[in-house]
Amino acid sequence: MKATYRKNNIQAAEAALQNRIARLEKICRRQQQVLAELQESEKRHRAVLENIEEGYFEVDLTGNMVFFNDSLCKITGYSRETMMGVNNRDYTSRETADRMYKVFNTIYRTGNPASITDYEIIKRDGSRCFLELSASIILDEAARPIGFRGVARDVTFQKKLENQLLHSQKMEAIGTLAGGIAHDFNNLLMGIQGRTSLILMDAGTSQRANEHLKGIEEYVKNAADLTRQLLGFARGGKYEIKPTNINELVAKSVHMFGRTKKEIKIDTKFQESVWTVEVDQGQIEQALLNLYVNAWQAMPGGGTLSLETKNVTLGDTRTAPYQVKPGEFVMISVTDTGEGIEKDIQQRIFDPFFTTKEVGRGTGLGLSSTYGIIQNHNGIIEVFSNKGQGTTFYVYLPACDSLIVRGKKTMESVLTGNETILLVDDEEMIVEIGNEILSKLGYSALLARSGPEALNIYREMSDAIDLVILDMIMPGMSGKETYEALKTLNPRVKILLSSGYSMKDQATRILENGCDGFIQKPFSIKDLSHKMREILERK
Repeated sequence: MKATYRKNNIQAAEAALQNRIARLEKICRRQQQVLAELQESEKRHRAVLENIEEGYFEVDLTGNMVFFNDSLCKITGYSRETMMGVNNRDYTSRETADRMYKVFNTIYRTGNPASITDYEIIKRDGSRCFLELSASIILDEAARPIGFRGVARDVTFQKKLENQLLHSQKMEAIGTLAGGIAHDFNNLLMGIQGRTSLILMDAGTSQRANEHLKGIEEYVKNAADLTRQLLGFARGGKYEIKPTNINELVAKSVHMFGRTKKEIKIDTKFQESVWTVEVDQGQIEQALLNLYVNAWQAMPGGGTLSLETKNVTLGDTRTAPYQVKPGEFVMISVTDTGEGIEKDIQQRIFDPFFTTKEVGRGTGLGLSSTYGIIQNHNGIIEVFSNKGQGTTFYVYLPACDSLIVRGKKTMESVLTGNETILLVDDEEMIVEIGNEILSKLGYSALLARSGPEALNIYREMSDAIDLVILDMIMPGMSGKETYEALKTLNPRVKILLSSGYSMKDQATRILENGCDGFIQKPFSIKDLSHKMREILERK
């Protein structure tokens, strides 16, 4: 009996053991299956992380890298070997690192994720880029914080677009103000210039008085140059648009500049068969001279000014920050071997009246004027510089297919006539002086102080009027509206536009639509006499 009992117990124990072994084997198989699934899941997880454009990272509580994907390496420029173990403070500025510490400390204390929109890092090559970051806490099995994970997206291009837009809006607002000031100031200069010229034409003026008057004319010219800088910054119109060989324009301008700056060496490298550009040659010369002067002032002990032209094609990603259409451009680079420009100053270099020069060495308008002129030609201007390593300005002007036409040389003498001229200007001072100037030149003058008055006079005396001199900026009925109304009355009417400033490129559009000419205030009697004869004698 006892033997049977023991036998039964042994069999029961063996069965229980077999059941337990079976259960253990089942558990092991399940664990192996789970492990395989986990490995497969981790494999898929890693594949996803390695194939997304965003950078993924995990850091310990002190900010040291413990895991990251290839995209983060591409964004930062660091290799995997270099990146592993690197602390976040090693690839950003101290200020940014301190700011990021506060953000991650908040994540640690609250357990809540956070987003950072302007995380600036320093890439392996020394350049800077901006990241948009989403970060959260990593917990262990006991729900204790052990690190942080995050996703980073490179938003440098978007930030550049945003900054360029804000800069353009600021410049547009200041430009509107500068243009208005230049317009009023040019009218005052026109009054001074006109009266001075009239006295100089008086044979009874003494030699001593003539010298003083010529001095006044010189001061007017200097003041006009200053307002021209303002107008350049304010993008105040392109009035003499011509197909131009940029090599010839650069060569002419730098030759003129080099004659007075013997202490610097000038090197040129011009593209053969350079593409044609359609520009206001006077304004581009002014912009180039501003760049030359800036380079010269950066090399007080002498140095080398290098100029290069080149045909280039720019894509949309290159031109989009400047709101310029992609396509073919002619590049002009102006390089000096001077002291260079610090990064923080480069951000403000095109702002009006900003200058690092001592009093008397600059108005702070040169580069802002150049910026306005290039933008007004649908071009791009950029600056690249490192402190102690010189500076390069790159100018890009859109290429065109137009043929270059050589102009005639202007004669030096004052030209006279006997035709009838309708002078339209809302400034009483300009009307009075213009009347005297026209009479002095032999013309018969009809005077109008507004657009409606000009139209009434023209309706009554259209057969007698040979030319209309029309101011662009007038209250009520503008110069543009007056021009269009005159053309409706007589499509063949000859009109010479005149202004100290043309708002919103109105003069440019009118000239493109077949207007006869433009003269910018303040102008001399000689310039006016030649412009009038050119239009009057045109068939």
